[in-house]
Amino acid sequence: MKNSQDRGGAAVFTKQKAARVAFTGILGAWALSLSFLESLLPPLPMLPPGAKLGLSNIAAMYAAGSMGLPCALFLAVLKGGFAFLGRGLAAGAMSLSGGLLSTLVACFLLRRTRCSLMGVGVSGALTHNAAQLGTAWLLTSQAVLFYVPGLILFGTLTGLLTGLALKLVLPPLKKLGTGLGVWL
Repeated sequence: MKNSQDRGGAAVFTKQKAARVAFTGILGAWALSLSFLESLLPPLPMLPPGAKLGLSNIAAMYAAGSMGLPCALFLAVLKGGFAFLGRGLAAGAMSLSGGLLSTLVACFLLRRTRCSLMGVGVSGALTHNAAQLGTAWLLTSQAVLFYVPGLILFGTLTGLLTGLALKLVLPPLKKLGTGLGVWL
């Protein structure tokens, strides 16, 4: 009797693990789709080349809060790889540095504090911008610091936008993630 119960428990665990992997794939596809759609928008004046709204970070924020750090870091690496393949080494390095650092911050804030989704969005956007600026500085010169005031304003606005967007898409995401331990 015990063997049949053990096998049943293993089957449930395996099914749940497969569902988490599949849902991570869905989040990855969503993040890459949003990133691609953002690349179609015209450049924004007074901002560094390649500055984007950061809508793909909605998927990473959701993963950080509901699926855990490994899943969220996977999405950051996936997005960085996509930037590398689509826009080159510098864009890939900047995306990866910003994505990894902002994911760590988002995961900490979502799991250890009572920070609102908008607060997490702003913190993530500003952290992302800071890491990208540091990478750009290493790759070019300190002249990139000229963009700091604009990036602070832009990061705050886009962070509010991504936090609000996550709040709006959270109910359907919760339905998709049912049974996966989603708590956000």
